[in-house]
Amino acid sequence: MDHLDWKLLSALHRNGRLTNRELGETVGLSPSQCSRRRLLLEKAGVIRGYGVTLDQQAMGLGVMAFVQIIMKGHAAGAFERFQALINGTPMIQEAHAVSGDADYILKVVTKDLPSLSAFVTDQLLAHDTIGHVKSYIALRPLKTDSPLPPFMP
Repeated sequence: MDHLDWKLLSALHRNGRLTNRELGETVGLSPSQCSRRRLLLEKAGVIRGYGVTLDQQAMGLGVMAFVQIIMKGHAAGAFERFQALINGTPMIQEAHAVSGDADYILKVVTKDLPSLSAFVTDQLLAHDTIGHVKSYIALRPLKTDSPLPPFMP
């Protein structure tokens, strides 16, 4: 990837609906060059897809929490069962394996605190692979969408 690819990706990150003409005006390339570069970035898996940014509050999802998970152990099949829980739970928006005191961090959205409490108690703590759960309720967002870092050769 060169600096033009980074400019193209940065522009698409801000607005994925840009046409190749609009993209070309933004990054200083012709529409056909933008189209070719965009296709190459898609084929390479750099661009994985295009989406919509939703307002969770407006959708009635008023609580966001980050949930720290410590596994009971790492017996055979435990990861697969935990992964099935993650994949089968729509309120878990993100799940990351992490270093440090926890094994995983989950980003969870629910409509309210009772829903979060029920989820933690009935699904997480009841799961046979999970030993400890610690929740951090997000009070307000400080930064939710970041531009790409500067071009790095």
